[in-house]
Amino acid sequence: MELTETAVSRWAKEKNQILHKPITDEETIKILEGIDVLITIGYGKILSQAVLDVPLKSSLNLHFSLLPRWRGAAPVQRAIEAGDSVTGVTVFELDEGMDTGPIYTVKRFALDSDISSDDLFSELAQIGPEALLESLDLIASGVKPTPQKSDDATRAMKLSREEGRIDWSLSAEKISAHVRAFTSNPGAWTEFREMKIRLESPKISHHVLSPGEVKVIEKELYVGSATTALGFGFVTSPGKTRMESRIWVNGARISEGDTFG
Repeated sequence: MELTETAVSRWAKEKNQILHKPITDEETIKILEGIDVLITIGYGKILSQAVLDVPLKSSLNLHFSLLPRWRGAAPVQRAIEAGDSVTGVTVFELDEGMDTGPIYTVKRFALDSDISSDDLFSELAQIGPEALLESLDLIASGVKPTPQKSDDATRAMKLSREEGRIDWSLSAEKISAHVRAFTSNPGAWTEFREMKIRLESPKISHHVLSPGEVKVIEKELYVGSATTALGFGFVTSPGKTRMESRIWVNGARISEGDTFG
């Protein structure tokens, strides 16, 4: 329950870069006076119109989805959870709505069937700067952004730890998407012997087990679903570090009749 600095804040301090931490609109407006463009990325606050009006040219946001799909706090995780085949980044002009402003630039990215949210964040972070630079060029050229269409808009609601619980009555495909979406924050978890354990790196197999049934096959961990069983690459037990599942099963001593749930 302690406040921790963001990665950006730590980086700025390490590199002796100018770092501001405004709290009120008045503090923010004072910092922004005289700038051409404001750029926000992962900024967990809706800025007031008074703040957005300060930059001389525009106020931009880099968002990790293909707007208007997945407006909101967790677009990367929700895209994977929903089984989307493509996502990307969008640079748009901020307004007072939740990711509703007109669009400057869109970059698409195809999703592999085994991609996790950690992987996708890294991939989108690589294409984000290019999208931002293109948007700045458009602004410098006097190009106006394109209004968003809201017909197909979806909400990427904030994730909760409780929502990370795995429902073994679902299909292997849906469980895989859920686990990959919640890797590694806040984590996909299940109960085992009255403990909450986290699972990562799911792989759909041809084995058939009952939903939640746990079995070790050729030294690998498998768990049953409504369709076929899933193997898992990593397990994290309470108070323990993340470990390979084949190491975890040695200590867990899985026996006939053991279940996750």
